[in-house]
Amino acid sequence: MARPLVTVQSPSGKFKGTTPFPEVFLSPIRSDLIQDVHTKMNKNHRQPYAVSALAGEDTSAISWGTGRAVSRIPRVKGGGTHRSGQGAFGNMCRKGRMFAPTKIWRRWHVKVNLNQKRFASCSALAATAVAPLVMARGHRINGIAEVPLVVADNDIQGISKTKDAVSFLVALGLQPELKKVEDSRHVRAGKGKARNRKYVQSKGPLIVHNKNRENSTIEQAFRNIPGVELSNVTRLNLLSLAPGGHVGRLVIWTESAFNELNNIFGTRKAFSKQKKGFKPPRSVLNNCDIARIINSPEVQSQLLEKKEVVRTLRKKNPLRNFKVMAKLNPFAVVQKRQKLKASRKLANRKVEEVKRDKKLKATRKVAEHKKNPRKAFKTLLHTPAVAPVRSDIEIGILVGNK
Repeated sequence: MARPLVTVQSPSGKFKGTTPFPEVFLSPIRSDLIQDVHTKMNKNHRQPYAVSALAGEDTSAISWGTGRAVSRIPRVKGGGTHRSGQGAFGNMCRKGRMFAPTKIWRRWHVKVNLNQKRFASCSALAATAVAPLVMARGHRINGIAEVPLVVADNDIQGISKTKDAVSFLVALGLQPELKKVEDSRHVRAGKGKARNRKYVQSKGPLIVHNKNRENSTIEQAFRNIPGVELSNVTRLNLLSLAPGGHVGRLVIWTESAFNELNNIFGTRKAFSKQKKGFKPPRSVLNNCDIARIINSPEVQSQLLEKKEVVRTLRKKNPLRNFKVMAKLNPFAVVQKRQKLKASRKLANRKVEEVKRDKKLKATRKVAEHKKNPRKAFKTLLHTPAVAPVRSDIEIGILVGNK
C-alpha cells in the first residue's frame, strides 16, 4: 500500500525523522516478467565449455563393410589384442565419442529488451516493500520496525569492522535472519563440490548504499558476514533484487540511497535523470477489487434502475403439441384414448388371425401328404441340406414307402 512517508530507523532507537516514499515502489509487481528477464540475464555470465574435438575419434578404425555378418560400425585395426576389431567412434561404443559433442559456439548469451529489464527492476523493487512477500521468500523480519527498512547515514557510515557491522544488524532486529543464513550452509549435492563451489547457503539481507568505493568502509565491514550482500543504488541489479527469479528480497536502505531512487527511476511527472526518457510503470487499476468498485454506493447511485424482463411465451402448434391441444379441446384426451384402445384391439386380432392361418396351413399340408405320399417324399428330397424339423407324420410316410 502507498505511504507518504517512511521512518528512518536507528540502532540506538532515537527518532531520526522521516523520508518521502519513492514512486518506484508503486510499480505493478509482475512476477512472470521478473522470472523471464532473470532467466535471460542469468545466462550472460556463463563461460563456454566443450569436449575436445578429437575426443573419442582419435583411434585408427575403419568399417569392415557388408558381407561379414557384423554391423558396419568402424572397427579398430590391427590384431593380437582384445582391442582390435572392437567398435569405435560411435556413441554406443566403448571409448567412443559422445552424441552431439558440445561446441564452444553455442548461443551462450541472450540479449534482453531494455524496457523489460527496467520494468522487471521496478517490479522487484516494489516487491521489496511488501512485507508478506518478503516473509514468503523466507526472510525473518518479525523483529524489524518497518518494511522498507531505511537507516540513517550517520549510523552506518562510520562502521569499518565486521564485529561492529554484526552488532548494527542485531540492533536493527535482524539476528534471526543472520542465524537462519548461518544454519542453512550445507555441502552441495552435485558435482559442484569438485568445482570450487562446495557449499550452498541462503540469501541474507541486501544493503543498498550511495557511497563511492574510494572513501567508503561499508563494503569492508559487511562483506564478510554470511548471506549479506552490498550494492550501490546506481547499479541495482535484478539478479540481486530477486535472486532465483523470486521476488521479496530483504533490502536495507541507507537514507541517501533511498532518496536517490526518484532521480534514478523517475516519477510520474518527471523523467529519470539516469535512464533517458524513462518513468516507472504504472498500474492500470489503482484498486483491483472490481466487485467492490461496482457495488460501491458511488457507482450504484449513477446506474439506472433494474428493468423487469417480461418474457413472452412462444406460441405452440396444437396439432403437433398434444398438451396445448388438450387445453383447447379436453375431449381430445378421450379421443386419443379410444384410438389407442382400438389400435391395440386391431393388433390383437391380427395376431390371432396369423396363428389361425398357420394352424390351417399345417392341417392342409398334412391332408395333402396323406393323399399323395410320393409327392411329399420328392418335396423332402429337394429341400436344403440343413436338417429340417420333421413331424411324426412325415417320418411315418418315409418309413412306409421303404
